[in-house]
Amino acid sequence: MESSKTVKTVLVTGAAGFIGYHVARRLLERGDHVQGLDNLNEYYDVRLKEARLSQLASFPQFRFVKADVADRKNMTALFAEQPICRVVHLAAQAGVRYSLVNPYAYVDSNVAGFLNVLEGCRQARVDHLVFASSSSVYGGNTHMPFSVHDNVDHPLSLYAATKKANELMAHAYAHLYGVPCTGLRFFTVYGPWGRPDMALFLFTKAILEGRPIEVFNHGKMQRDFTYIDDIVEGVVRVLDKPAGSNLAWSSEKPDPGSSSASYHLYNIGNHKPVELLHLIELLEQTLGKRAEKRFLALQPGDVPATYADVGDLIKDVAFKPDTSIEVGLQRFVQWYRDYYKV
Repeated sequence: MESSKTVKTVLVTGAAGFIGYHVARRLLERGDHVQGLDNLNEYYDVRLKEARLSQLASFPQFRFVKADVADRKNMTALFAEQPICRVVHLAAQAGVRYSLVNPYAYVDSNVAGFLNVLEGCRQARVDHLVFASSSSVYGGNTHMPFSVHDNVDHPLSLYAATKKANELMAHAYAHLYGVPCTGLRFFTVYGPWGRPDMALFLFTKAILEGRPIEVFNHGKMQRDFTYIDDIVEGVVRVLDKPAGSNLAWSSEKPDPGSSSASYHLYNIGNHKPVELLHLIELLEQTLGKRAEKRFLALQPGDVPATYADVGDLIKDVAFKPDTSIEVGLQRFVQWYRDYYKV
């Protein structure tokens, strides 16, 4: 048996979260040693987070620590304790709408917390930091599809601003200290074990309980819904290919998606926007039940449409997300019925 001091470990922050759970599981299934970290906060049902963790606990090479990325002392100790070779940083205060209510949670977790992760990576000389950004960074952009080579300086929510801040902070660490950093802009992730604050989960729950659903922007929203397995595949492929410098990068015409430092950005999206009303139709068919709809205006902080350009992902790691909304929706509903015994 190798001692914990010689085993190379992948740190997955937010391991009890939706994407974190799936990424950790995939890494464990291929034999990696995974250190999972999560603060198990009460932003949504902690029992769901604990249920995800109990799935991971069945792997002998999984170790969990309950800690907050914003806790500098704990994070310093964590990186000093064992050799961490790579980091997948997925812990964050999520949700656009909650950022209107509790802005400080976003700065604590997403900005101060991310700095602690960057410092840990610097001190531990990790091979690669892969971190979650978000499609929300595109903010006021309307040029479709959204490209990592486009300028994104007009966030529409504090959540989006913190994610953009993460990209800038990571670039600074890549430039100053040679920490290879890759940011992944996720587009509306859904699937089994999903987040209860996301539209698909809320709709499914309400329809099955016979309650009306809230349809924002009168249903004219478009989202690039991306199935969780596609997200995980993208994360793992990118993780295995540490960011390098773009030799063609020019300071005269700086490309926002890459750098002369070991830094890169990728979109991970299904590159097929789906209108909200169409999603609801498909959900009604899958559930065999009609939805009572309450149409509302566009909410502050929301963008009307998202659409990912995944050209760089295809070029660099030979992967294109392609799970259809019909297939992904069916799998989510099946999981929901099984898990909640509906």
